[in-house]
Amino acid sequence: MAGLPHIVIGSGINALVAAALLARKGRRVIVLEREDRIGGCMMTDEITQPGFHHDVMAATFVLFLTSPAYAELAEDLARHGLEFCHTDTPTAVLRPDGSSAALKMDRATNVTAFNAFAAGDGDRHAADVGSIEQDAEFLFALLGQSLWSWPIVRLMLRQARKRGLNGLKAWLGQALQPARSWLEEGYDSQQVQALYAPWVLHTGLTPESTYSGQMGRVIAFALEAAGAPVVKGGSARAADAFRSLIEAFGGEVRTGVDVARILTDGDRAYGVETAAGERIDATSVIASVTPGQLYGRLLENPTQEEQQATRSFRHGRGNFQLHYALDGQPEWNADGLENVALIHLADGIDSVSKSSNEAERGLLPETPTICVGQPHRLDPSRCPDGKGILWLQIPDAPRVIKGDAAGEIDTGPDWTEATREAFADRLESILRQHIRNFDKIKLARRAYSPADLAALNMNLVGGDPYGGACSIDQFFVWRPFPQSVNNGTRFRNLHHIGASTHPGPGLGGGSGYNLAKRLGA
Repeated sequence: MAGLPHIVIGSGINALVAAALLARKGRRVIVLEREDRIGGCMMTDEITQPGFHHDVMAATFVLFLTSPAYAELAEDLARHGLEFCHTDTPTAVLRPDGSSAALKMDRATNVTAFNAFAAGDGDRHAADVGSIEQDAEFLFALLGQSLWSWPIVRLMLRQARKRGLNGLKAWLGQALQPARSWLEEGYDSQQVQALYAPWVLHTGLTPESTYSGQMGRVIAFALEAAGAPVVKGGSARAADAFRSLIEAFGGEVRTGVDVARILTDGDRAYGVETAAGERIDATSVIASVTPGQLYGRLLENPTQEEQQATRSFRHGRGNFQLHYALDGQPEWNADGLENVALIHLADGIDSVSKSSNEAERGLLPETPTICVGQPHRLDPSRCPDGKGILWLQIPDAPRVIKGDAAGEIDTGPDWTEATREAFADRLESILRQHIRNFDKIKLARRAYSPADLAALNMNLVGGDPYGGACSIDQFFVWRPFPQSVNNGTRFRNLHHIGASTHPGPGLGGGSGYNLAKRLGA
């Protein structure tokens, strides 16, 4: 394995996918991570009590299981210890009145259940997920492949011949539909609307966002097809498997190495220099960072265009995490939720819209939309026998606080410990209303504000887990900048990957995969 290495800055899912594919192809690879652990948002730790292993941030790997990266690396990763745990009920919603709805990994079962809520809703579900299945090649190419490329041009031409120009225009128009329109026009049942409405928040969008309806249909299809699996032992075990794979093929993974700057000469990048003064020459540099990190810290003398684009790049809402160690199993206020992977506590489209709008305006939501994971139900190794774990994610927390929508919490602009714990108390009071024995089984809790998450991972700017706002002007061919072309920069061998680049956030590893393929992996 002679020659200069490909240097990968960062070790999140995209960085690890790129490094694994390149190393497996016989390329020399060095991964440099500034923290003392690898994995980015894939982090597992005993944060409440000994023996309780919590996924601090990322937990569910449905996007990875349905990705081309996993299709190519699955066997190698399994040999290096990656194992997934599943349930046949990936998601459900529990509303304040105690009504609920669940999605199974069986279409016929879902059709029957949804039709029982409202005549025709099950048939509409079958049509929605069926349309994603039918258009999978086209849709997943747009959502996953390099968009500024001849293969996409040829794909669009084939679609135009297949559908006609007006048919293609109509398809694209429907794909831009907001989730509110999709759900209110398509489903009469409040339960089914409430089941799907919160999921758009996990794509960095809101029910009113352009193309959130299409993303909702994609998620429904993916959950029904692949479930909501967790990694046995915790999400950090996925990072461990990647590291073992990379090193088995001769790659090098180094932690505690802070890259201070990327070395450039003319139109090429030729290496990096670390904060400790070490210089490492490279055949290419792959930066899995935010635009602010790349153009505001790592590159010297960015152009005026780069500076302006970086200033204009917007980050989205923050994320709030809350974790519980339990002395037993939750008794939910509805039957059939015992083995659900992810339960949303939400009333419906309006409640999701209200909480996300309040967060976008800088307010602590009065009634936040809460996603509750029960990882121990899928993976009993996460905690001692008979105990339990709850993983709460609140995807609509403000990055900078302007006030409290309920007028109850004293706030300043920053997330302080007092603000964090007061907001956690609000979340806990909602949780208590949905779990009958909550006070009896609660052992300990640990909260992470958006500021805490940013301190754990510098790519989570203000606690934004999506690498930047995912509105359409910062997505697809316009991510991260309007002038962006795939993962390119003005330096021919400096490549930008990560959640801030196409195809955006999540654990799919898409940008790392696309780049590795362009580099010959």
